[in-house]
Amino acid sequence: MLPSESRMRRGEEFASAVRKGGRAGRPTLVAHLSMRPESGEPPLVGFVVSRAVGGAVVRNRVKRRLRHLVRERLDRLPRGSLLVVRANPPAASARSERLAAELDVALDRLLRRREPPKARMDGR
Repeated sequence: MLPSESRMRRGEEFASAVRKGGRAGRPTLVAHLSMRPESGEPPLVGFVVSRAVGGAVVRNRVKRRLRHLVRERLDRLPRGSLLVVRANPPAASARSERLAAELDVALDRLLRRREPPKARMDGR
């Protein structure tokens, strides 16, 4: 379970992350990451699992699996960040290892985009 201070609850936070943030898509999920201006608060994480993924039982199972995976990766998120993880229909039948690998790839892409470009060693 995610800590309560890291759970996204307000619609405005979801909308801000999806509309203003970066996006990294994978076959089983799409991750959206944005930053709250001048915020030193813990990162907030929200999940979107539509009916296209499956019935209520399947959607809740996918959400639980994603929450568990994100909880293990919370320390990678910068303070003040908003992360929304949207499950695609293949997430319902994907093994946990695949979900974890695709979440890692998506987070790596999003976090790499936030880093300032590194200085080149040849002086250019």
